[in-house]
Amino acid sequence: MQTHSPERTAHLPQLAEARNPGMALDMDWVRAVQANTSAIERRAATLPGRRSVKKDHQAAWLLKAITLIDLTTLAGDDTPGRVRRLCAKARQPVRADLLDALGMDAITTGAVCVYHDMVETAVDALRGTGIPVAAVSTGFPAGLSPFHLRVAEVEESVKAGADEIDIVISRRHVLNGDWQALYGEMQAFRAACGEAHVKAILATGELGTLRNVARASLVCMMAGADFIKTSTGKEGVNATLPVSLVMLRAIRDYYQRTGHRVGYKPAGGISKAKDALTYLALMKDELGDRWLEPDLFRFGASSLLGDIERQLEHHVTGAYSAGYRHAAG
Repeated sequence: MQTHSPERTAHLPQLAEARNPGMALDMDWVRAVQANTSAIERRAATLPGRRSVKKDHQAAWLLKAITLIDLTTLAGDDTPGRVRRLCAKARQPVRADLLDALGMDAITTGAVCVYHDMVETAVDALRGTGIPVAAVSTGFPAGLSPFHLRVAEVEESVKAGADEIDIVISRRHVLNGDWQALYGEMQAFRAACGEAHVKAILATGELGTLRNVARASLVCMMAGADFIKTSTGKEGVNATLPVSLVMLRAIRDYYQRTGHRVGYKPAGGISKAKDALTYLALMKDELGDRWLEPDLFRFGASSLLGDIERQLEHHVTGAYSAGYRHAAG
């Protein structure tokens, strides 16, 4: 597995290839989108058992997964000290002795994700590393604050130094089938982001049906989303394999029609190394190796890294260690 030094790491999608510019809202395409729920669920049910990697191969995939994590803290009691510790973990997510035993150079996580008030702290803590700072925005997690304030919040986070903005869509637009309103909202958020790239959080657990998930994914991409993301992590149901399959198929359809790649971010409930492996296999199966890079795939997670590091220590030593030996912050 090839790695890069922290100084050379760059994850922003606009540095890898042209951003998704969006397109005019194509209602014929949106209305034509369907989702065969029973077939999707059958396909998703087979995924954990269809792809199994062991020993050195598993360790390599887990190291890859670390480079795709948006290491996240979104708690009401976040402090600058907690965010700095999180950033230190993002800079060195795996203990040096484990990396040496695995024959690996230094790696970093894909990004650090925080609330707006912690953006400047994170930017300062990560200066010179190339690790992006992502800010959740637009009235996260409900997205029900006045629209002009949601736009202003995006602009303020960009001004504070955020490289990526995770916005939440208005779920009511999807539930009411008001695709023009969703498209216009997403366009406004994309414009407010400027050079920062934008991840559209669909809150899929609140959209009712897989068809709504597919249509919302497509509309957000038409409006210029750089990523589509499953969840805020605050809903009752977050990332699931059926939802992920639907969103990845939408990304593939969009790429085949427009030639523009859009990224994917499952978030919420992905806390075990074995889950990360399943999602990596799904990405490889559905979209190919190009989507296994940080500019097109991220895990939204806070506790996943700790479990991966425990699995890596088990691979090196043959014994599981206590979780406190791999604190995430």
